[in-house]
Amino acid sequence: MDLEFEKYEATGNDFIVVRVPSPDALSPKQAMALCDRHFGVGADGVLLISPSAEGRARMTVLNADGSRPEMCGNGLRCAALAVSGDEDRSDFVMETDAGPRTCRLERTGPTSALVTTGLGKAQDQGEIVHPLGTADGRREGTFVRVSMGNPHAILFAPQMTEHELDRLGEGLSARITGGSNVEVASVVAPQRIQLAVWERGVGRTLACGTGAGATAAAAVSLGLAEAGVPIEVHLPGGRLELVVGNDRTVTLTGPARRVFTGHLGA
Repeated sequence: MDLEFEKYEATGNDFIVVRVPSPDALSPKQAMALCDRHFGVGADGVLLISPSAEGRARMTVLNADGSRPEMCGNGLRCAALAVSGDEDRSDFVMETDAGPRTCRLERTGPTSALVTTGLGKAQDQGEIVHPLGTADGRREGTFVRVSMGNPHAILFAPQMTEHELDRLGEGLSARITGGSNVEVASVVAPQRIQLAVWERGVGRTLACGTGAGATAAAAVSLGLAEAGVPIEVHLPGGRLELVVGNDRTVTLTGPARRVFTGHLGA
């Protein structure tokens, strides 16, 4: 494999950005090799940036296991920064597998920006009850299922250990056709949520933008947070701000940063 790439991160969710002529220019096997943290560049996923007829560019996501999720909120902020050029402030649309998404970018440094993205409307998908297997003896939990263009299953409960979340994520995702991201959320103050995420195709990650959006939408539906008012979501990788409209439209604001550029020889 011989290619130029850039490495980006958004609240600790890290991506390899590759500019390609089409969304199918990189194979799942190549994406897996790039994401390998011991033998490759290392990342949670690869963002393929290609030409678009609907927006400034198209973002296609390949997870670390080679699978192709419909959408990635943190990845979208990284992709927006990657295509922004030298603009200090800009508004544009990015095409994704989940549809067009608006982006508003304000540069905060030579390689960083604060980006607000539209995540679309949260779609309620019912509930699912699943065993928790936690050390405190809790046997089952009720997960709220929400789609942000990609699927999420959210449990409002005290935070789990990393080992418990890993087991829970794998087990619950395997039960859902096509798999699902799994979130464990705790409301720690008005309009403030602590969140841990297990991502389909990746595993436990430091942050998930669509997961934060789905959790904020679920919190509003359950009366745990207010619509139209910013909701702080705190993840291991940092803080995101979500606003859920009365029509269930979700916007996400958070940082993005280019870490380095590189060349991978054949």
